[in-house]
Amino acid sequence: MTAIKTAMVLAAGLGTRLKPITDTTPKPLVPVAGRTLLDWALDRLEDAGVEKAVVNLHYLGEKIEKHLKDRGRPKIVFSREAERLETGGGIAKVLPELGPDAFFSVNADVMWLNGPGDALDRLIRHWNGETMDGLLLLQESVFAFGYEGQGDFLMDATGRIKRRPERELAPYLFTGVQILHPRLFKGAPSGPFSLNVLYDRAIEAGRLYGIVHDGEWFHVGTADGLAEAEDYMRVRYPVSKRRR
Repeated sequence: MTAIKTAMVLAAGLGTRLKPITDTTPKPLVPVAGRTLLDWALDRLEDAGVEKAVVNLHYLGEKIEKHLKDRGRPKIVFSREAERLETGGGIAKVLPELGPDAFFSVNADVMWLNGPGDALDRLIRHWNGETMDGLLLLQESVFAFGYEGQGDFLMDATGRIKRRPERELAPYLFTGVQILHPRLFKGAPSGPFSLNVLYDRAIEAGRLYGIVHDGEWFHVGTADGLAEAEDYMRVRYPVSKRRR
């Protein structure tokens, strides 16, 4: 099984839909069940054997930096962005830190619980560096907590994914958790740009794949979504079963 030792943690978002909470607290530091969203993500990466995580900073970045100053594992490297580089630009900026091989990329403002197996380990087991430039963890839209969208992707029997057709529904949404290879960024735009630009190129080449998450996933983008995650964790995931 391929070992993945580096990760990108995207933590530069504004969290506007969670105002007024995010007026003073960056969204990655919003707590769910007594632990910040950012720490939930880093805990999962640590458990998967990640040794170094690059965390990008913009909005209230100094608070994120202070929060992580004493974290030992994974090793934290900060990428400060004077302007928001978006998901694609933020990763492209730090590719030298992530190394020449495949790496995890995780949104710092999502939360997932493992199913029968560890979600990141499942991604590693499904990763094929010869045929894939990206492997996305997907969630069935109807089973996503706090999600009210139309879904993002369709997937065929081999795991290849493609976009939801316009004005239609799709069965799967992107969880914000993925494995990417640096070659995905070859010829990428400079400055701020969305990963969607590179996804579309990889879809066209038949090199973007997905697997379906077999545990819970929470969309914590609004106050209602945050409350739903808190209620679930309180009832179904008591303190005695939490990692820390």
